[in-house]
Amino acid sequence: MAIGFFVGVLSASTAARAADAPAAAPAPQITFNEAIDRALRHNPTVAVALAEIARANALVTQARSGFFPTLVGNGSYTHLNGNRFASDRKTVTADQNQWAGNLTLTLPLVSPVAWGQTGAARDNVRISEASAADVRRALATAAARAYLTVVAQHRVIVVNETARASAKDHYTYAHTRLLGGLGHSIDDQRAAQDLASVEVQVQAAYAGLVRAREALGVLLAADTPVDSTDTVALAAPPDRESALREANVQRTDIKLLNQRLTAAQAQADRDWTYYAPLLAAVGQPFIQEGSPLVPRDGWQAQLVLTLPLYDGGLRTGIAHERAALIDEAHADLEAGLRQAQSDVRTAFDTLLLADKGLAAARDATNFAQKSLELANLAYQAGATTNLEVIDAAQRARDADTAAAQAEDVSRNARLDLLVASGRFP
Repeated sequence: MAIGFFVGVLSASTAARAADAPAAAPAPQITFNEAIDRALRHNPTVAVALAEIARANALVTQARSGFFPTLVGNGSYTHLNGNRFASDRKTVTADQNQWAGNLTLTLPLVSPVAWGQTGAARDNVRISEASAADVRRALATAAARAYLTVVAQHRVIVVNETARASAKDHYTYAHTRLLGGLGHSIDDQRAAQDLASVEVQVQAAYAGLVRAREALGVLLAADTPVDSTDTVALAAPPDRESALREANVQRTDIKLLNQRLTAAQAQADRDWTYYAPLLAAVGQPFIQEGSPLVPRDGWQAQLVLTLPLYDGGLRTGIAHERAALIDEAHADLEAGLRQAQSDVRTAFDTLLLADKGLAAARDATNFAQKSLELANLAYQAGATTNLEVIDAAQRARDADTAAAQAEDVSRNARLDLLVASGRFP
């Protein structure tokens, strides 16, 4: 009897994955790159980040209005209980009905505070853009991990499906021997128990696939679960020195921290605007009716100079606050750089260890397969009971599962290194 586990589980075909799987309904398949692209286009987190950029641009428009001209129209109507007269009781000084209208045009000529607020608003736009880029990075990483989880779960299903087929073959062989008077009842019961145990693992593997596909679908903002294809194409990881160097300049979280520090320093450089004078030109044409002492129409113009002398400590408090923000931004950036370097070192060393573990897991799979074949031959020759066969089958199944898990660890380690160095997405 030919009985064995599938050795090449790490490169299983679609046909093997498509075995009878009532616990996992069909779901649309997409590639790894398609999953990342769909997540970045449709996930609500990205939409929120883009809305934050739009809001920051709107705040720039609001701040910029402080040094743009303003035009205000005013109108009034007054009804008195009667005409108003001078002391001679003959000269009318105010009619019973009066109306007036004017336009006031204010043109800020020197408006340092508004200039500073506009500069700060523009800095916030750049921060929002950097934050959106970091959100995209985090989302792409989450989608990639979810995709790899689906791929890994398919590998586990292949292992368990192959184990179920082998256990079924072994049970059929043991049961046929029993019916033919050549076998033993205990061998038949052991084979049946092993087949039932493998069936439990098969159903658990399909349940894990359901959860993994649903999680991927949520990240991709899909209305259905989403499935993976057989292959995952990750970029080649960088060497250690390149990764350490690139992490400080390419990672979006480091760029965001740098932008926050730059904005904080620029804000502190604008402290002078609170001490500078303000100069505005004001023009006002008017027209009125009902007050003989005032011309019916005319205009007036003014230059208004405002010099801030004392503000109760407002400007000093603002300066101290901005200095504290610079210190915080410096500390955050230093911490971020240290974390980035640590992430690269950890990911690089983990990748090396994961690849070694994967090689060892594949060797264990081969050895377990050979042990299973020998146990099967011995059982067929009548040298042993099927207890050795079942034990060898369990060991082979465990070795195949460990190899599938080792492949997943290796792929995630590669993804970690790409993320840590700023090369993904």
